[in-house]
Amino acid sequence: MASASSLHSEEQFQCSICLDVFTDPITTPCGHNYCNACITKHWDSSGVCKCPLCTQTFSRRPECSVNKVLAEMVDQFRKSKELKKMSNTNQEPAKPDEVSCDVCTETKMKALKTALTALKRHKLIDPVKNLEDVMCKKHDRPLELFCKTDLMCVCQFCTQSDHKSHHTVSLKEAYNGKKAELGKTEAEVEKMIKERRLKILEVKHTVQLSKKDADGEIADSVQVFTALARCIERSQAEVIDVIKEKQKTTEIQAEGFIKELQQEITQLEKRSAEVKQLSITEDHLHLLQNLTCINTPPPTKDWTKVNVHQSSSSVGTVRTAVAQLEKTLSEEIKKLCGAELRRIQKYAVDVTLDPDTAHPNLILSEDGKQVHAGNIQKKNMQKKLPDNTERFSQCVCVLGKQIFSAGRFYYEVQVGGKTHWDVGVARESINRKGPITVSPNNGYWTIGLRNVNAYWANADPAVVLPVRQELQKVGVFVDNEEGLVSFYDVEARVHLYSYTGCSFTERLYPYFSPQLNGGGKNSAPLILSPVNHSD
Repeated sequence: MASASSLHSEEQFQCSICLDVFTDPITTPCGHNYCNACITKHWDSSGVCKCPLCTQTFSRRPECSVNKVLAEMVDQFRKSKELKKMSNTNQEPAKPDEVSCDVCTETKMKALKTALTALKRHKLIDPVKNLEDVMCKKHDRPLELFCKTDLMCVCQFCTQSDHKSHHTVSLKEAYNGKKAELGKTEAEVEKMIKERRLKILEVKHTVQLSKKDADGEIADSVQVFTALARCIERSQAEVIDVIKEKQKTTEIQAEGFIKELQQEITQLEKRSAEVKQLSITEDHLHLLQNLTCINTPPPTKDWTKVNVHQSSSSVGTVRTAVAQLEKTLSEEIKKLCGAELRRIQKYAVDVTLDPDTAHPNLILSEDGKQVHAGNIQKKNMQKKLPDNTERFSQCVCVLGKQIFSAGRFYYEVQVGGKTHWDVGVARESINRKGPITVSPNNGYWTIGLRNVNAYWANADPAVVLPVRQELQKVGVFVDNEEGLVSFYDVEARVHLYSYTGCSFTERLYPYFSPQLNGGGKNSAPLILSPVNHSD
């Protein structure tokens, strides 16, 4: 036989206020049943004691007691329902931090939905612990709308008061819009994360390259200084040996002189004794017979012109050794410079000339790799080119197309066969209209040739470069972070000059000036040549 609870449907045990199974059911004088808490709260909020179903009004609040029979039936129904749910579903008991079911009497199961309103068709939402968080604090109504004007959730009554005439949409529409925005934001954040991870890899790679360069520089420096130390030790030993040998020769010569002098002293002392003996004799015949022998002097050397050779040439010996050491040092510096040049050549960039910056008197090759000055003397004979802001108007100069604002770069220029030229880098804001003084103070870091074999670094003040032979190819290296601009004789693999401690606050351009044609004497072009990465 079926149990009592199975003969009734759930609707028979639902409170018409909370639309859930009765909890402590009571019966009103008009015969309708409600949860004790539901009807009490309803009458407290409305201020009028009226039945929510039949709307019968009571002059005063009725004294209602718990309907024990209905309460027992509800309890049995609840237990059977709970057991059925536990056997037919995967619903789990509520954990301490989860919203529990208000209906469960024994084992509190995890809540599936939360009802916001009663006494009408209402929306169920995901379980919440505090209903106050989803209710309008002013109107005690569910927050069903979103005000785009004030960017806040509101209830239906809010649109008639504080948010009247504001742009409001449903929570679902606002949710979908914001979710799409969050999708974009998530994509942007993921992109930023990816960029930063790539930057980390780039930084790590840079550190690896830097370490490789540092190891190479250390190895080169150890090799150079080891060679120098050995050379110094060898030169010092050679100088000491030479000095000692000369001193030994002096001592041997002196010993020979002393021996001869001692022998002569012995002979002279013998003659002195003989003279003394004759001087005291009383025998007239004896004195006269021996006088001739006494007056003949013994064989002696004229020592007034004899000198011991004092070794005073040790200074010259040291000077010669130092000169040899200087030669060795120069060779080692050349080797070191060659290694340095090999390292910086890996920063080579492809530079081409920018015709929009070229002085009208300059002639550029079609590939933008060569430039020389035409033999034009008068301005009205110059090429008719637009006088744009980038073009040099008085000085025969041209810039490279490439712009550099960070990192390192290197390029090479053939300068052989010319009598005048300037190469280097210039900052973006240099003056291009009128006379130019090429110097770091004016934004130029260059070296150049003014006359045959008269090479200068155009610094403040200018510096003469100790170039021993005509330059054929110049290498230009720039390190933005270090504030460094260095120049190299590529053929001789020698460092020429460096500007250090530079403050590059602007972007940099490669700079070239073939100077005036000089009636054909300076007609050879400046040529941007590919870098030969030598071993």
